Amino acid sequence: MTRVAAVDCGTNSIRLLVADADPRTGELVDLDRRMTIVRLGQGVDRTGRLAPEALQRTFAACREYAGIIKEHGAERLRFVATSASRDAENRDEFVRGVLDILGVEPEVISGDQEAEFSFTGATKELAGADHLPRPYLVVDIGGGSTEFVVGDDHVRAARSVDVGCVRMTERHLVRDGAVSDPPAEEQLAAMRADIEAALDLAEETVPLREARTLVGLAGSVTTVSAIAQELPEYDSAAIHHSRVSQDRVREITEWLLRSTHAERAAVPSMHPGRVDVIGAGALVLLTIMERIGAEEVVVSEHDILDGIAWSVA
Repeated sequence: MTRVAAVDCGTNSIRLLVADADPRTGELVDLDRRMTIVRLGQGVDRTGRLAPEALQRTFAACREYAGIIKEHGAERLRFVATSASRDAENRDEFVRGVLDILGVEPEVISGDQEAEFSFTGATKELAGADHLPRPYLVVDIGGGSTEFVVGDDHVRAARSVDVGCVRMTERHLVRDGAVSDPPAEEQLAAMRADIEAALDLAEETVPLREARTLVGLAGSVTTVSAIAQELPEYDSAAIHHSRVSQDRVREITEWLLRSTHAERAAVPSMHPGRVDVIGAGALVLLTIMERIGAEEVVVSEHDILDGIAWSVA
């Protein structure tokens, strides 16, 4: 086995996986998997720049992760940065900070590369699941972008579009510097229209409706699953490979979008950093399910982070 470390720095969160990987058996054994909400993409859609306070939050998490990586003695490390740092004018400042702390340069990958990693991470262990018909549509709903990947054993088509829970919240649900609580109908209509337009764009290159199994990744999807199961706390084991029907996703989405901040924060499985953006993320998921006619979504805790780990194994 090879001991590897993978860091996925997205728009809303930064995540670490330290694992022992055996390419011969396809086994990836977690030693440490954790996530920190840093909101790196704070304001990027509006300003085009990474905010100083967002960079400081991200660098603090990197320092914590550096200690964990050293403690476990990982032989190889790969740091991948996604949507927010792709879009920012001052991304060089971000690159220098990560290099100083972790000793590796973050790879600001393309949306297509992001899709490849997400597909590998989500489907590698589904290979023997005969009850899940192929092709898969893997949907990774991030903070700034959503990746759509259709494939069987390998990727057939992929597309990244600029629709994510943070971007949609900041673009449509913020008024006078605060998230509307709850939003007005015209705000919701504008957000749904934006998501529908992004799906139109994705369908230009990805045959979304050919998919037989929808696999959903990332925090918006896993949180919807946790709410659907009424979990007393966030439980990765209960969430991984759970299934949520379209009707249940709709019910949860409608509640999230008409609830107050306090009501959402009171959900025991809700990460504090998702309270204000989960409604937008759930609406992205619901709109996708309605578009392709998916009766359910298979929820995966394994995603781009696992794909990054496999890429260095």
